[in-house]
Amino acid sequence: MDSTTGTIVAVVGPGADDVLASADVLGGVSALSLRGSEPAIASHRISASGTPWVVHDADPLEHVASAWIEFFQERATLGALEAEIDDALGHFERGHALMPDYYLVLEPDDAPEIWRHWWCGALGYRAPRRVLPVREASGVDALRRMLRSLPTSRPWPAPANWLPGLAMQIPDRVGLRDRVTPSEPAS
Repeated sequence: MDSTTGTIVAVVGPGADDVLASADVLGGVSALSLRGSEPAIASHRISASGTPWVVHDADPLEHVASAWIEFFQERATLGALEAEIDDALGHFERGHALMPDYYLVLEPDDAPEIWRHWWCGALGYRAPRRVLPVREASGVDALRRMLRSLPTSRPWPAPANWLPGLAMQIPDRVGLRDRVTPSEPAS
């Protein structure tokens, strides 16, 4: 399925409904309430939009995120996480799911800690400038500012390159081992 030529923005977190309602009054923005839709239907509706921005609430990794969180809370098995990853990869391969260009994570400080680790850690580590925490997201002016200030960045790596290793991304440690620490000055 061909992707829209517009910028795709997934809005996640508390207040997503208010953000989508605000988006309806902005020119050049399609606001799509797709949460809970089948991935193929959501992907089709997103792809069919002809506007510069497509703002929606359908996260193609929602089930993977839940399984990852449940795995680290010891409420699910590794097999359940792997099944969700395989399912998501199948949707991407068939064109039944689209990775958004950006995630706007609303009020991340108010989210349960492990969800912050998902959004800003496991997911954000893959494309840090594509997962954007938003602390004040109410109103049409806030949304307009958010859309106008989306940073440029390299695109997301292909999900097939990083989703299979997700079980090794420990919530409060993701990305830490790969950081370069500054050298100590010579004495």
